[in-house]
Amino acid sequence: MPISEVVEKFRECYPAESVDPILSACDFALKAHEGQVRDSGEPYIEHPLQVAAILAGLEMDRATIIAGLLHDVVEDTSASIISISHEFGEEVASLVDGVTKLSNSDFETLVHTDEPEPTGKKRNQETRRRAENLRKIFLAMAKDIRVMVIKLADRLHNMQTLDSVSPERQQRIATETLQIYGPLAHRLGIWQMKWRLEDLCFKYLQPEAFEDIAAKVARTREEREHSIAEVIGLLQARLRDANIDATIQGRPKHLWSIYQKMLKQEIDFTEIYDLTAVRLIVHTVTDCYHALGIVHDLWIPIPGKFADHISHPKPNMYQSLHTKVIGPSGEPLEIQIRTFEMHRTADFGVAAHWRYKEGGGADAFDRKLAWLRQQMFDWHTDARDANEFLRSVTNDLFADQVFVFTPRGEVIDLPAGSTPVDLAYRVHSQVGETCCGARVCGRIVPLSTPLKNGDIVQILTRTGSTPSFDWLTFVKSSHAKNKIRAWFRRLRRAENVEHGKELLVREGTRLGVDTNEVLKDDALEKIAAALNVAGIEDLYAAVGAGTVAAQTVFNKLRESEPHRIELPTSLNPAREGKLNIAPGGVDQVLIRRSRCCQPLPGDEVLGYVSRGRGLVLHRQGCANLMNYQQREPERLVPIDWESGSVERFQTELRIEALDRVGLLNDIGAVFSEAKTNIQQAQIQTNRDKTAIFNLTLEVATVSQLTSIIANIQKLSDVLDVYRVGSTNGKHAA
Repeated sequence: MPISEVVEKFRECYPAESVDPILSACDFALKAHEGQVRDSGEPYIEHPLQVAAILAGLEMDRATIIAGLLHDVVEDTSASIISISHEFGEEVASLVDGVTKLSNSDFETLVHTDEPEPTGKKRNQETRRRAENLRKIFLAMAKDIRVMVIKLADRLHNMQTLDSVSPERQQRIATETLQIYGPLAHRLGIWQMKWRLEDLCFKYLQPEAFEDIAAKVARTREEREHSIAEVIGLLQARLRDANIDATIQGRPKHLWSIYQKMLKQEIDFTEIYDLTAVRLIVHTVTDCYHALGIVHDLWIPIPGKFADHISHPKPNMYQSLHTKVIGPSGEPLEIQIRTFEMHRTADFGVAAHWRYKEGGGADAFDRKLAWLRQQMFDWHTDARDANEFLRSVTNDLFADQVFVFTPRGEVIDLPAGSTPVDLAYRVHSQVGETCCGARVCGRIVPLSTPLKNGDIVQILTRTGSTPSFDWLTFVKSSHAKNKIRAWFRRLRRAENVEHGKELLVREGTRLGVDTNEVLKDDALEKIAAALNVAGIEDLYAAVGAGTVAAQTVFNKLRESEPHRIELPTSLNPAREGKLNIAPGGVDQVLIRRSRCCQPLPGDEVLGYVSRGRGLVLHRQGCANLMNYQQREPERLVPIDWESGSVERFQTELRIEALDRVGLLNDIGAVFSEAKTNIQQAQIQTNRDKTAIFNLTLEVATVSQLTSIIANIQKLSDVLDVYRVGSTNGKHAA
């Protein structure tokens, strides 16, 4: 492609701007890529030229077109960002740098294939890698959305030239494009790219179905064109009579959408009557509604098939009137009515507004992109770890959507299947937390009711209302799920803080140190920072919840301030009236663990001198031990219990979670990574879509068990996890 085509298109959109920098960038890229060829054998420079042409076709600004010409020079040649900045300025250099950092491997990790998912440590590493790559992608988008527009143009041309690569690469690249690039183009509103990418993916992923539908569409094209010409003729005559200047065109449905409709509705190609729609483009919003009246006067509208996206735009800025009528041939006919500005936005999405930003409309432009920035902010702030972040993005960004209205007329997009609770949390966290009911189109409905496109939803709130665990069984958006879980974590916070303080005092007593002297505020602040915890109170809460072991706090104290205090590296030696035992027994004394509370090395324990059965160890807080303390206190002996090097002890764990596909595999991966054997497992699923896991496992110490509990608590959809035993408080570790 000659650079003249790019320049000509740019001049049409920006007649007052110089094209010299674009020509200079072309020369720079030509020299940098000299001697390089693509898989097809053509000179490499053809690719950046085609990318620049796509960007010019989207009416992007000069800096974006230049960055499109240079987008591969840093990665594939000896050119540097510094040299680009020197030649073309900081803005272009920043765009090229952003595209360069978004390597293809970043997107490849996000693709779901039929290959089995890795397990254990490899699975966690893969999850973290996927999440980090998504963060990179959205960070680049938040910084400058043009980076992603360039990346989409780059992928579109690669898809257009996919014939030259191996079938294996065709499958991989097409899968990646359909799963990642297509949804991104949709969310950015760039319809022109979306449908092209999807049809090209269809061609390579399912060639037989693609050829079959393409042939059927071609065979019926002449008949459809005749029918549409008749419709256009009737409309043009009536619009002229009403003095409305309009452009009317047929809009063929693209092949991938036809295929998806056949699958979803389980119908044959012959049952699809809306293969072509009519698009009516006018100059003003007033003309849009006037034209709608003319359409409905000409043909009978189909009830329930009208949507006003002009007064209620979609979050990706799309605006248009949609109506379905019974056409002249007696078959359904879809008609879209919009202004020329709306038409540009529908085709180009966020790209369509760059000219307005360049012309001084930056504030309006930024407001139109606010939905994207807010969504990215929610993904980052709601997620506690890589698993949650990855699940949030894939659930919200790449899922089908439903569009509903608030009573004030604001349109809100939610994942398909969302409920009033999802909407309540989207409006505001406080609205979600005090939600007590909902009206949909004027009727009171259960909070679990799935919302449909066009529903007008009023959220009812009441002071004193609080979230319910049941909500987690039906909400769809990751934002709502994360906020509900966070509310319950806050609810238990005070309890966890107090319990954490108690555990630290117990551990200090066990180690023979004065916790009032050792656990000073400055020392705890350093430990909290080392453990990536926000502050001292958060550290207490983490210890109380079991996500940080009390032993870990003292170990960190020993590491961070050895000059200030010397903690013992092992348990204190036996003192008067106190035994220091090892698992398996003491000379001439039979020692065993009680079955009721199943103590572990590291637990605070007492020994009960039984009649003829030796010394029985019980955990502090055990109900049976408390009974002995009242009836036979003289038979109780304080014990320090050290762990041997190879011994393992049975203990029971209970996990309460929302039932979902893959949950058992995720839980098993935690135990596999901890090298812990599960001896027995009982799983119960309930009608409320919850599941209870009763597990018998082998561990060496209470510290190991605490670590396992903490890792299970991090799993998505886990509601609670605790040791089973006859103690006060199920969370006692």
